[in-house]
Amino acid sequence: MATSLSLNGDAYSPSSFLKDLSAGLVVFLVALPLCLGIALASNAPLFSGFLAGIIGGIVVGILSGSQTSVSGPAAGLTAVVAAQIAILGSFEAFLMAVVLAGVFQIVLSIAKMGYIAAFFPSTVIKGLLAAIGIILIINQIPHLLGHDLGHMGDKSFFQTEDENTFTQIRESLINIHLGALLIGFLSVAILVFWDKIAILKKTQIPAALVVVVMGILLNSLLKLIGSPWAIESSHLVQIPVADSTQDFLSFLTFPNFSVLGNMEVYMAALTIGVVASLETLLNIEAVDKLDPQQRSSPSNRELMAQGFGNIFSGLIGGLPLTSVIVRSSVNINAGVKTKVSTIWHGVLLLGCILFIPQWLNTIPLSVLAAILFVTGLKLASPKLFKQMWSEGKYQFYPFIVTVIAIVSTDLLTGILIGLSVSIGFIIRSNMRSPMKKIMEKHATGDQVLHIQLPNQVTIFNKGSLDDALRSVPRGGHVLLDATSTDFIDPDVLDLFVDFQNKVGPAHGVQVSLKGFKKYRRLEDHIQYVDFSNREMQDSLTPERILEILKEGHNRFKNGTPLIRDLNRLLNATSNGQFPMAVVLSCIDSRTPAEIIFDLGLGDVFSVRIAGNVISRKVIGSMEYSCAVAGAKLILVMGHTSCGAVKASVDLASKHQTALQSTGCTHLDTLIEEIKHSINKNIAQNYPNFNTEQKTSYADEVANRNVLRTIKLIRERSEILNRLVEEGKIAIVGAMYDISSGEVTFFQSEESSVVPLPLETAGI
Repeated sequence: MATSLSLNGDAYSPSSFLKDLSAGLVVFLVALPLCLGIALASNAPLFSGFLAGIIGGIVVGILSGSQTSVSGPAAGLTAVVAAQIAILGSFEAFLMAVVLAGVFQIVLSIAKMGYIAAFFPSTVIKGLLAAIGIILIINQIPHLLGHDLGHMGDKSFFQTEDENTFTQIRESLINIHLGALLIGFLSVAILVFWDKIAILKKTQIPAALVVVVMGILLNSLLKLIGSPWAIESSHLVQIPVADSTQDFLSFLTFPNFSVLGNMEVYMAALTIGVVASLETLLNIEAVDKLDPQQRSSPSNRELMAQGFGNIFSGLIGGLPLTSVIVRSSVNINAGVKTKVSTIWHGVLLLGCILFIPQWLNTIPLSVLAAILFVTGLKLASPKLFKQMWSEGKYQFYPFIVTVIAIVSTDLLTGILIGLSVSIGFIIRSNMRSPMKKIMEKHATGDQVLHIQLPNQVTIFNKGSLDDALRSVPRGGHVLLDATSTDFIDPDVLDLFVDFQNKVGPAHGVQVSLKGFKKYRRLEDHIQYVDFSNREMQDSLTPERILEILKEGHNRFKNGTPLIRDLNRLLNATSNGQFPMAVVLSCIDSRTPAEIIFDLGLGDVFSVRIAGNVISRKVIGSMEYSCAVAGAKLILVMGHTSCGAVKASVDLASKHQTALQSTGCTHLDTLIEEIKHSINKNIAQNYPNFNTEQKTSYADEVANRNVLRTIKLIRERSEILNRLVEEGKIAIVGAMYDISSGEVTFFQSEESSVVPLPLETAGI
């Protein structure tokens, strides 16, 4: 049985270990030219790039909480490093600044400042990933063609005063090296198709390792046969070779502690610390999004790890470190499981410098370019651009601006531009729609503009809120609802106070407030009536009550119910009830009248009984509701797919009773009432109907049952019939469709509304 260990809380197994070794090897091969190129671009000793790569792999790898991130010298820092070396006048003074930058990062970690990355929108992070992918693609084209004058880690579009990425591509098309072209394009083909061929994928051999071995062997073969296509040393990996331990130690450089009195050193340290920390936090955020296991890296711990890494790097002559997205994304694409891969890549960097630098110098740069090229294709896939486009302009524009800005400038500048655009869209969005506005019509006829405030009401919302308040017509009513709001800017609060005390009264606008208890300057106060009271009940007619039910049902269908303060309604109705109507509906759990008609506490009497059938007790309840309590409308509501009706039709067709079929003693009282609405001739053929016909006929019976109930109410209750004839109450029928949520209203034949025909749905 396979054993498993635990690494930082993650399950670990021998198979995971092998995958990490494989991924670490791939990252190592990519890191080699990057370490050299970044040191070269930074005007620093080449060996300083290797030291930074080793420390980033081993020291930061051990201390970091991220399982996928790879740290090392970063192309995004090249301009900063080159500028600070020039300002400080020596590399040794610069190393002192790197040590202090590491201390600064540790202070940031202790202060729990790792949350900063959470303020960067996902559009910027996705734009960062896509931009890195595009940069990798276009920057590797020259190397795939054998034009290796630029370094492979460059993330800057403008590379010298007279050159940019595209000028290098143009030059590479003129100076194609056929051997590098052959090996590079073969490598790309292998990397693209390796995982798409089932047999190759099952081997578990990393495609990147295959192309490295292939590149070395193919170039050796070209040299052996004396081909002009053979790749010379200028197009191979080049790392410094130490002939002895003394030579190796001579590559180390130590900081100049005597410059600690120079303020420029501290300014350089602050610059490096801020830029390196920001780039690390953003890269960690982006890498976590790429992680197939979607693990979350602790940002404060990462700052701590980077801080110690930079202290160590500065003390022995290395470049400053950050989490590097290129190496990290290669790590993920290579199948990394845990940070063992990161540590292993650092060990390999150290081992290769100590023991086998000559061997590594046989790897063609076009092979490594192919690995980076395919990584870029995965980061900047057309699918990502299509997805961002489909999410709308508020997502796509900040994303595409971030991509363009990073590609055309540098990593940090591009991120700041993308962040600025994203913030602009956020501000514009807040200014345009900071609140939800609903025009509510209450039973009294009051129309209230209900403004639901967002969770955070900032100064950016002030203009649109002022416009919304001033748009309320003279004699209107507005409800400011802050029940879901945690913060209101003081300036916005001033706006509300001013409108309530001055502007509103001057324009004849009533202002109600809700959810403002936590703000001393405003008190909750509702100035409209949203429940049925004595005054409302007396003023309403049966026709108006029916309209109120229809309006409530429309709100139910549209998903815009009135937002009621249930505690306030509870207090308001505790001393008496004055319902508008009586609703006789089925006991079915899917047909609650209060929800279907968007009603509040005390608005209706609700009578629920299976099949909405009539009985002496039901009639007695209705008589009390209308003759004593003052309700002015009786609504009998049936519904489709009624279980009681279906059972009645089924039992009628089989000539059975409910007792015989179910063993229930009291069901027959209900069933016998419903059977009066069933046509016996049709019931005989019911067993031969198909499912659709059975459903249709059962719904027709339910409809007839409602009409019969309305008729029986008037026949069996003298007082209710008299109230109808006097026009004091109305009796209305309705059918609720449980599939569509639609209520169809109709009245009895006495009101000249013709009932549904008997035969429907082909029966």
